[in-house]
Amino acid sequence: MIRIAAVGDLHYGEGSREILRPSLQHLQDRADLLLLAGDLTRCGGPEEVKILADELRGLPIPVVAVLGNHDYHADREAGVRRVLEDAQVLEGEAAAIDVDGVRVGIAGTKGFGGGFRGAHGSDFGEPEMKAFVGHTKMLSDRLERALAGLDADLRIALLHYSPIEATLEGERLEIYPFLGSYLLAEAVDNAGADLVLHGHAHHGVEKGRTPSGIPVRNVAQPVIRHAYNVYTLDARRQVLAAAAGGIS
Repeated sequence: MIRIAAVGDLHYGEGSREILRPSLQHLQDRADLLLLAGDLTRCGGPEEVKILADELRGLPIPVVAVLGNHDYHADREAGVRRVLEDAQVLEGEAAAIDVDGVRVGIAGTKGFGGGFRGAHGSDFGEPEMKAFVGHTKMLSDRLERALAGLDADLRIALLHYSPIEATLEGERLEIYPFLGSYLLAEAVDNAGADLVLHGHAHHGVEKGRTPSGIPVRNVAQPVIRHAYNVYTLDARRQVLAAAAGGIS
Protein backbone atom coordinates (compact mmCIF):
# COMPACT_ATOMS: atom_id res chain seq x y z
CA MET A 1 0.00 0.00 0.00
CA ILE A 2 1.15 3.53 -0.83
CA ARG A 3 0.46 6.19 1.80
CA ILE A 4 0.03 9.74 0.51
CA ALA A 5 0.02 12.67 2.92
CA ALA A 6 -1.68 15.70 1.38
CA VAL A 7 -2.68 19.23 2.33
CA GLY A 8 -3.32 22.51 0.57
CA ASP A 9 -3.91 26.15 1.46
CA LEU A 10 -1.31 26.43 4.19
CA HIS A 11 -1.01 30.19 3.50
CA TYR A 12 2.38 30.59 5.11
CA GLY A 13 3.57 34.03 6.12
CA GLU A 14 4.91 35.96 9.07
CA GLY A 15 3.71 34.24 12.23
CA SER A 16 3.44 30.79 10.63
CA ARG A 17 6.81 29.56 11.87
CA GLU A 18 6.71 26.15 13.58
CA ILE A 19 2.99 25.66 12.88
CA LEU A 20 3.46 22.65 10.61
CA ARG A 21 6.88 21.38 11.64
CA PRO A 22 5.83 19.60 14.86
CA SER A 23 3.29 17.58 12.86
CA LEU A 24 5.96 16.52 10.36
CA GLN A 25 8.35 14.99 12.88
CA HIS A 26 6.86 11.51 12.57
CA LEU A 27 5.47 11.84 9.07
CA GLN A 28 7.85 9.21 7.68
CA ASP A 29 6.12 6.65 9.93
CA ARG A 30 2.72 7.57 8.51
CA ALA A 31 3.30 8.35 4.83
CA ASP A 32 5.54 7.59 1.87
CA LEU A 33 5.31 11.03 0.26
CA LEU A 34 3.87 14.48 0.94
CA LEU A 35 1.84 16.37 -1.67
CA LEU A 36 1.07 20.09 -1.32
CA ALA A 37 -1.96 21.36 -3.26
CA GLY A 38 -1.11 25.05 -3.67
CA ASP A 39 -1.60 28.33 -1.81
CA LEU A 40 1.57 27.71 0.12
CA THR A 41 1.87 31.44 0.88
CA ARG A 42 -0.39 34.36 1.70
CA CYS A 43 0.70 36.72 -1.05
CA GLY A 44 3.35 34.90 -3.09
CA GLY A 45 6.45 36.34 -1.47
CA PRO A 46 9.60 34.19 -1.48
CA GLU A 47 10.20 35.33 2.10
CA GLU A 48 6.84 33.76 3.02
CA VAL A 49 7.56 30.43 1.40
CA LYS A 50 11.01 30.40 3.00
CA ILE A 51 9.31 29.82 6.35
CA LEU A 52 7.62 26.74 4.92
CA ALA A 53 10.80 25.62 3.16
CA ASP A 54 12.67 25.75 6.47
CA GLU A 55 10.07 23.44 8.02
CA LEU A 56 10.24 21.00 5.10
CA ARG A 57 14.05 20.91 5.00
CA GLY A 58 15.45 17.48 5.78
CA LEU A 59 12.08 15.74 5.61
CA PRO A 60 12.93 12.07 4.94
CA ILE A 61 10.14 11.51 2.39
CA PRO A 62 9.70 13.13 -1.06
CA VAL A 63 7.68 16.36 -1.27
CA VAL A 64 5.82 17.36 -4.44
CA ALA A 65 3.85 20.59 -4.78
CA VAL A 66 1.89 22.83 -7.10
CA LEU A 67 1.38 26.55 -6.61
CA GLY A 68 -1.96 28.26 -6.08
CA ASN A 69 -3.44 31.65 -6.89
CA HIS A 70 -1.99 33.22 -3.71
CA ASP A 71 1.47 32.06 -4.76
CA TYR A 72 1.11 34.00 -8.02
CA HIS A 73 -0.14 37.25 -6.48
CA ALA A 74 3.24 39.01 -6.19
CA ASP A 75 4.34 37.93 -9.70
CA ARG A 76 7.30 36.19 -8.06
CA GLU A 77 6.24 32.58 -8.58
CA ALA A 78 9.64 31.67 -10.06
CA GLY A 79 11.25 32.81 -6.82
CA VAL A 80 8.74 30.81 -4.78
CA ARG A 81 9.68 27.69 -6.74
CA ARG A 82 13.40 28.29 -6.22
CA VAL A 83 13.03 28.71 -2.47
CA LEU A 84 11.22 25.36 -2.21
CA GLU A 85 14.50 23.58 -2.88
CA ASP A 86 13.49 20.40 -1.03
CA ALA A 87 10.28 19.96 -3.03
CA GLN A 88 9.49 19.27 -6.67
CA VAL A 89 7.15 22.03 -7.81
CA LEU A 90 5.12 21.04 -10.87
CA GLU A 91 3.31 23.12 -13.47
CA GLY A 92 2.23 21.04 -16.41
CA GLU A 93 4.95 18.59 -15.52
CA ALA A 94 5.17 15.16 -13.98
CA ALA A 95 7.39 13.40 -11.46
CA ALA A 96 7.82 9.68 -10.85
CA ILE A 97 8.88 8.41 -7.44
CA ASP A 98 9.81 4.85 -6.48
CA VAL A 99 8.16 3.72 -3.24
CA ASP A 100 9.18 0.20 -2.17
CA GLY A 101 9.25 -0.98 -5.78
CA VAL A 102 6.03 0.78 -6.77
CA ARG A 103 6.43 3.63 -9.26
CA VAL A 104 4.15 6.51 -8.24
CA GLY A 105 3.60 9.19 -10.88
CA ILE A 106 2.36 12.68 -10.05
CA ALA A 107 1.22 15.15 -12.70
CA GLY A 108 0.66 18.66 -11.39
CA THR A 109 -0.82 22.00 -12.35
CA LYS A 110 -2.29 25.00 -10.60
CA GLY A 111 -5.32 24.75 -12.87
CA PHE A 112 -7.71 27.66 -13.22
CA GLY A 113 -11.39 28.60 -13.29
CA GLY A 114 -14.16 28.75 -15.82
CA GLY A 115 -16.98 26.76 -14.27
CA PHE A 116 -18.67 23.45 -14.84
CA ARG A 117 -20.98 21.75 -17.35
CA GLY A 118 -24.11 23.79 -17.92
CA ALA A 119 -22.66 26.90 -16.27
CA HIS A 120 -19.21 27.48 -17.69
CA GLY A 121 -17.45 30.19 -19.62
CA SER A 122 -16.30 29.89 -23.23
CA ASP A 123 -13.46 31.47 -25.17
CA PHE A 124 -15.82 33.64 -27.20
CA GLY A 125 -16.26 37.39 -27.24
CA GLU A 126 -13.98 39.86 -25.54
CA PRO A 127 -10.21 39.25 -25.44
CA GLU A 128 -10.41 39.11 -21.65
CA MET A 129 -12.90 36.21 -21.76
CA LYS A 130 -10.86 34.40 -24.39
CA ALA A 131 -7.76 34.78 -22.22
CA PHE A 132 -9.55 33.57 -19.09
CA VAL A 133 -10.90 30.36 -20.61
CA GLY A 134 -7.87 29.94 -22.85
CA HIS A 135 -5.60 29.82 -19.81
CA THR A 136 -7.64 26.98 -18.32
CA LYS A 137 -7.61 25.10 -21.62
CA MET A 138 -3.84 25.43 -21.87
CA LEU A 139 -3.23 24.16 -18.34
CA SER A 140 -5.74 21.34 -18.73
CA ASP A 141 -4.04 20.22 -21.95
CA ARG A 142 -0.67 20.24 -20.20
CA LEU A 143 -2.10 18.19 -17.35
CA GLU A 144 -3.54 15.61 -19.74
CA ARG A 145 -0.23 15.26 -21.58
CA ALA A 146 1.72 14.98 -18.34
CA LEU A 147 -0.60 12.27 -16.99
CA ALA A 148 -0.68 10.36 -20.26
CA GLY A 149 3.10 10.42 -20.50
CA LEU A 150 3.68 8.92 -17.07
CA ASP A 151 5.24 5.48 -16.93
CA ALA A 152 3.98 4.55 -13.48
CA ASP A 153 2.10 1.91 -11.52
CA LEU A 154 -0.07 4.54 -9.83
CA ARG A 155 -0.91 8.00 -11.15
CA ILE A 156 -2.01 11.03 -9.15
CA ALA A 157 -3.22 14.40 -10.44
CA LEU A 158 -2.18 17.20 -8.09
CA LEU A 159 -4.08 20.47 -8.58
CA HIS A 160 -4.99 23.66 -6.77
CA TYR A 161 -8.29 24.48 -8.50
CA SER A 162 -11.09 21.91 -8.39
CA PRO A 163 -11.95 19.67 -11.35
CA ILE A 164 -15.49 18.92 -10.12
CA GLU A 165 -18.47 20.59 -8.47
CA ALA A 166 -19.02 17.96 -5.76
CA THR A 167 -16.08 19.08 -3.59
CA LEU A 168 -17.27 22.71 -3.77
CA GLU A 169 -20.54 22.09 -1.94
CA GLY A 170 -20.77 24.68 0.82
CA GLU A 171 -19.20 27.41 -1.31
CA ARG A 172 -21.45 30.10 -2.79
CA LEU A 173 -22.71 29.05 -6.22
CA GLU A 174 -21.81 32.47 -7.59
CA ILE A 175 -18.10 31.81 -7.18
CA TYR A 176 -17.99 28.28 -8.63
CA PRO A 177 -16.53 29.60 -11.92
CA PHE A 178 -13.58 30.98 -9.94
CA LEU A 179 -12.99 27.76 -8.00
CA GLY A 180 -12.35 25.34 -10.84
CA SER A 181 -13.24 23.97 -14.23
CA TYR A 182 -14.73 20.84 -15.78
CA LEU A 183 -11.84 20.95 -18.27
CA LEU A 184 -9.51 19.69 -15.54
CA ALA A 185 -11.74 16.68 -14.93
CA GLU A 186 -11.88 16.01 -18.68
CA ALA A 187 -8.09 16.00 -18.79
CA VAL A 188 -7.87 13.53 -15.91
CA ASP A 189 -10.57 11.26 -17.31
CA ASN A 190 -9.00 11.28 -20.79
CA ALA A 191 -5.53 10.38 -19.52
CA GLY A 192 -6.52 8.26 -16.54
CA ALA A 193 -5.48 8.53 -12.89
CA ASP A 194 -5.98 6.75 -9.60
CA LEU A 195 -6.49 9.82 -7.41
CA VAL A 196 -6.99 13.58 -7.80
CA LEU A 197 -6.05 16.05 -5.06
CA HIS A 198 -6.90 19.76 -4.96
CA GLY A 199 -7.35 22.67 -2.58
CA HIS A 200 -8.67 26.25 -3.01
CA ALA A 201 -12.25 25.62 -1.83
CA HIS A 202 -12.02 26.43 1.88
CA HIS A 203 -15.75 25.96 2.48
CA GLY A 204 -16.16 22.88 0.30
CA VAL A 205 -16.24 19.20 1.22
CA GLU A 206 -13.55 16.56 1.05
CA LYS A 207 -14.84 13.83 -1.27
CA GLY A 208 -16.07 13.56 -4.83
CA ARG A 209 -15.44 11.78 -8.14
CA THR A 210 -14.80 12.79 -11.71
CA PRO A 211 -17.45 11.86 -14.30
CA SER A 212 -15.57 8.62 -15.04
CA GLY A 213 -15.40 7.75 -11.33
CA ILE A 214 -11.86 8.72 -10.35
CA PRO A 215 -11.71 9.68 -6.64
CA VAL A 216 -11.20 13.39 -5.94
CA ARG A 217 -10.16 14.77 -2.54
CA ASN A 218 -10.28 18.42 -1.49
CA VAL A 219 -7.34 18.71 0.90
CA ALA A 220 -7.58 22.42 1.68
CA GLN A 221 -6.54 22.66 5.31
CA PRO A 222 -9.76 24.47 6.34
CA VAL A 223 -11.65 21.44 4.96
CA ILE A 224 -9.60 18.57 6.39
CA ARG A 225 -8.85 20.53 9.61
CA HIS A 226 -5.55 18.82 10.20
CA ALA A 227 -1.94 19.40 9.24
CA TYR A 228 -2.50 16.79 6.52
CA ASN A 229 -4.58 13.76 5.65
CA VAL A 230 -3.09 10.43 4.64
CA TYR A 231 -4.71 8.56 1.75
CA THR A 232 -3.79 4.96 1.05
CA LEU A 233 -3.79 3.49 -2.45
CA ASP A 234 -3.89 -0.28 -2.41
CA ALA A 235 -2.79 -2.78 -5.05
CA ARG A 236 -6.23 -2.65 -6.67
CA ARG A 237 -5.84 1.11 -7.10
CA GLN A 238 -8.61 1.82 -4.66
CA VAL A 239 -8.42 4.78 -2.30
CA LEU A 240 -8.89 3.61 1.26
CA ALA A 241 -10.16 5.79 4.09
CA ALA A 242 -8.12 8.83 4.98
CA ALA A 243 -6.31 9.15 8.29
CA ALA A 244 -5.86 12.58 9.77
CA GLY A 245 -2.40 13.67 10.76
CA GLY A 246 -0.99 16.30 13.03
CA ILE A 247 -2.64 19.33 14.54
CA SER A 248 -6.41 19.83 14.34
